[in-house]
Parts: sequence; C-alpha cells; structure tokens
Amino acid sequence: MAASKKKPAKNLSFGDAVAEVEEILSGLEDDNVDIDKLGEEVRRAVELIQVCRGKLEKTDAEVRQLVEGLQAPADAGDVSDKEVPF
Repeated sequence: MAASKKKPAKNLSFGDAVAEVEEILSGLEDDNVDIDKLGEEVRRAVELIQVCRGKLEKTDAEVRQLVEGLQAPADAGDVSDKEVPF
C-alpha cells in the first residue's frame, strides 16, 4: 500500500505507529527493496517516529505532573499527622 493511502501518522495510536515503523524496517531489510519507493518509505518512517516521540514526551510530562501532585508538602491543608501508606 502506498504511503499516501495510509492514515495520517498523527491520527495513529502509538502502538499502530510503532507497528508500521517495524513493518517499514522489515521491508527495508529485504534485499528486494523497490528503489523508487525507498525515499517514500523512509519519509513515512521518520514521520511516524516523530509522532511517537511526541506522544512519549506528552505522556512523560503528564506522568511527571501526576507524580508531583502526589508529593504535596506535609504541612499542606487538611493533611493529618498520620503517615500516608503510599
């Protein structure tokens, strides 16, 4: 299938994007790579990798923010003197 007929990379889930990159890499490792499609395939792989990187960075920032929220100061608001079990 030509890259132009594929779903836009930004609309793919992380897992689907990774799977497509793996599929492209598998095709590139084949000795019978169509040289006319090589640039197109590499371009698509780069686009997919950029999307994956963006999703990873966004998720990392969200997780860090959530973890920071768990690390509230001990003297904040209604917190009792009891130890929190987590």
